Amino acid sequence: MAIDTRGETAGKPGKSTGEKKTKRTSPALFYRQVAAELRKVIWPRRNELASYTGVVLVFVVIMVGFVFGLDTLLGKAVLWIFGSGS
Repeated sequence: MAIDTRGETAGKPGKSTGEKKTKRTSPALFYRQVAAELRKVIWPRRNELASYTGVVLVFVVIMVGFVFGLDTLLGKAVLWIFGSGS
């Protein structure tokens, strides 16, 4: 039982919209809305999750290598330009 809250907008602080203030959402209603939204989520299967995790780990390793290489290259360039100080 999802509760439709579309069309409601948050008012700007300090500005009156000329309409009555809406009541705050109760914790029970909030929980029901969260549960309804979580039921709409398409959760990945175990093999999909493993695949996504592998892709993320490979991407992170590649980016770490790229940043390390760039840092090393720029560090050597700075030392070459300004001297090693000794």
